[in-house]
Amino acid sequence: MSGAVISKELNGSKGRYVLRRDGEEAEVTFSVASPQTIIADHTGVPEALRGTGAGHALVAFMVEDVRAQGIKIVPLCPFVNAERRKHPDWADAFQV
Repeated sequence: MSGAVISKELNGSKGRYVLRRDGEEAEVTFSVASPQTIIADHTGVPEALRGTGAGHALVAFMVEDVRAQGIKIVPLCPFVNAERRKHPDWADAFQV
């Protein structure tokens, strides 16, 4: 996504991956379930960013982040789970 910046925010056991572009924010929120597992529980994409690939970019960023940490994602969020099913090459990042 051109012009988008993605970052990770963590506050205790709650966190989110945030994509910012043109003054808009899209997010995937998560909870830390254990030192080895996060639960992706919600994806929110504002109308202005729908259809731009923002949701996919967030999940792809999250997958790379957990791989780097050596942890797994439990895909409770329906969107994250759908993206997981579309990308079998991400299987190592998920615990299902």
